Amino acid sequence: MKKLTINSSKSSDMFTQIHECIQGNLVEDWGESVLTFNTTIGKGALRTIDFNWGVSLIDCNIKLNEETKIVFDTKDLAPIEFIFITSGYFEYSENNTDSYTRLEQFQNTIISHKRDAEKTFLFPKNENLKINFIRINRQEYLKKKHNNVSQLNQLLVSLFNDSKGEATFQHGGSFSLRIADEIKLLNDIDTTNGLLRSLSLEGRLYLILSLQLLEHKNFEENMNLPEAISKEDILKIHKLTTYILEHISETISITILSAESGLSPKKLQLGFKILYSKTVNEYVRQLKLEISKDYLKNTDLSVSEIVYAIGIKSRSYFSKIFFEAYDVLPTDYRKHLKNKNASLR
Repeated sequence: MKKLTINSSKSSDMFTQIHECIQGNLVEDWGESVLTFNTTIGKGALRTIDFNWGVSLIDCNIKLNEETKIVFDTKDLAPIEFIFITSGYFEYSENNTDSYTRLEQFQNTIISHKRDAEKTFLFPKNENLKINFIRINRQEYLKKKHNNVSQLNQLLVSLFNDSKGEATFQHGGSFSLRIADEIKLLNDIDTTNGLLRSLSLEGRLYLILSLQLLEHKNFEENMNLPEAISKEDILKIHKLTTYILEHISETISITILSAESGLSPKKLQLGFKILYSKTVNEYVRQLKLEISKDYLKNTDLSVSEIVYAIGIKSRSYFSKIFFEAYDVLPTDYRKHLKNKNASLR
């Protein structure tokens, strides 16, 4: 087993120590550090970026050749960590005990350990790991004007105000594919302009954080649907989203999706409601509309051709639901984009 001890809670210091251990190539630009490696330890990429008011992002896309334990041994006030895994799993313990909590794929997790306690992450070998950490230095964040911490539920209010780090906090909440989708969009942000990239990353990060806070609120207030769906069902529904995208030009019904996934129509509706806060039809329709916007913006396809490409039979119906969603007709949306581009020349 590989073991690495980290003695600072600051993202930049952590990255320096990790780089010293695994080597690789470290690139820093516009406050963003990206470490790529392909060594005897494993291969992959780690990224960190610090934002204002004590908020930072660390994300990992790695595969390790041996089980790896990272021990955080620091006297610093521990950050509040919002963790989401889109691929794989890892385990967590406090005080370096042999008792570990397994953090699961697609589950919303929030942790913070006591100031004097050790925190341990145990990563498995030969597992494709994609993990997103949003870390909040509570002392810095509370200096932010209109931080609105008081609007959170009492558990999180007390956690944010625990300036001495006297409490342990661990929340293993509901599963969410909506958060997984937003994290994919976060990782897909690609622009050569450093300022635009930083702003895009920060905006997407705060959206993800708000969804994680909302999940915690709903979980604590028992607002999630009472019926349960299994991890296997979640993976089947996640796989279905790829199927829907690949067959977007076709008629996609609950009956077809039920046959494709092996889940009953009732289970499908329940799963989409829990994981996306949408019915199956609402999810499919929104995806078709988002793709149509992309076609209108980036292609010369006519509206009729776009309607055919996204599998909607009626142009008038398409115009109706497009207007309901975006408060503009498809033709006017395209005209607006053309006029805007012309004014920039």
